[in-house]
Amino acid sequence: MLNSLALEGRPQDTRVVVAMSGGVDSSVTAALLHEEGYDVVGVTLQLYDHGAAVHRKGACCAGQDVYDARAVAARIGIPHYVLDYESRFKESVIDRFADSYLAGETPVPCIACNQSVKFRDLLATSRELGAAVLATGHYVVSRPQPDGRWNLYRAREADRDQSYFLFATTREQLAGVRFPLGTLTKAETRAAARRFGLSVAEKSDSQDICFVPSGRYTDVIERLKPGAAEPGEIVDCDGQVLGQHPGIIHFTVGQRRGLGVATGHPLYVVALDAERRRVIVGPREALRTRRMRLRDVNWLGDASFETAAETRLEAFVRVRSTRPPQPAWLQWHDGAIEVELVDGEDGVSPGQACVFYDSADNEAQVLGGGFIAGTIPAMHIAADRHETIASHARAALS
Repeated sequence: MLNSLALEGRPQDTRVVVAMSGGVDSSVTAALLHEEGYDVVGVTLQLYDHGAAVHRKGACCAGQDVYDARAVAARIGIPHYVLDYESRFKESVIDRFADSYLAGETPVPCIACNQSVKFRDLLATSRELGAAVLATGHYVVSRPQPDGRWNLYRAREADRDQSYFLFATTREQLAGVRFPLGTLTKAETRAAARRFGLSVAEKSDSQDICFVPSGRYTDVIERLKPGAAEPGEIVDCDGQVLGQHPGIIHFTVGQRRGLGVATGHPLYVVALDAERRRVIVGPREALRTRRMRLRDVNWLGDASFETAAETRLEAFVRVRSTRPPQPAWLQWHDGAIEVELVDGEDGVSPGQACVFYDSADNEAQVLGGGFIAGTIPAMHIAADRHETIASHARAALS
């Protein structure tokens, strides 16, 4: 069933701007709200030079998507506008993405896009257009509370839940954004698209990073930052040099293939030292992480975080969108949040997001989240001969 928009007044007197990406989810969002009688205006954002990605299967926000969104708007009978947000997207998402990789991090650009371009810039534009709210096709649930605030929850269908990518949405933004598909399954969404006769009913979901048409993120980084990928050493956890690499941007924590070194046993990238241009490799057990420190935390819990975690707060967290929430302890320390994973997690990298929930259930409340600034591996690292992992991680957590 469609979520109520919880708006005062009659639907026909209420304008809603729908962010239409050209996919089936946002298209159905627009169609359902129009069917309910709302004054729907469709807006599609042109975010980047889409020439190379126009016909790439699984692309998002590409040239073909603009045409698909326009066709859907014409089908259901709503006005449709295309806004040029290319410069905003480059500054807020693409440039930050490149800088993060050069710093040895693993960024999540979809979070930055939602945080800035959609729920900051587009929300402001929707208000300028006289809309009461902005609606999107994300699979996540929001509900009003007695005190007037809105809380965020996981979607009904766990495999489609997108709350991981929306943790940075602020309280103020939640009040102005609606997610009508949060209680639907993907199968129900496609069925609705077929009922409305939408041409995108069977369109494939977007995949990977929308602004990387070749599928190789390093191509984008090297184009934006020519010469920034400097070669360096591949070392083990004891600091022994095993080989050379062409640049840390070609590696991510947890990577096993393409290391170019042979030792007779499997090796994984366990850390990246951008300052020394070092790729640190080790056995699988060296990937296990139990503690991390977060930056840029957005708290959405009912009480202030300082109050909720005056000692330690028990919660459930996700450090990847594809994994279920796992038990953890959160603690406020020196103006930042530290997270202790009860069972640990493999391949945790700075730059990733850590999102908090009040349970591991479907439709659990999102308590907030932050970006990982540093980790301490569960396995002991010999700091006397190679202090990179140990000292850098402890410094991040001190």
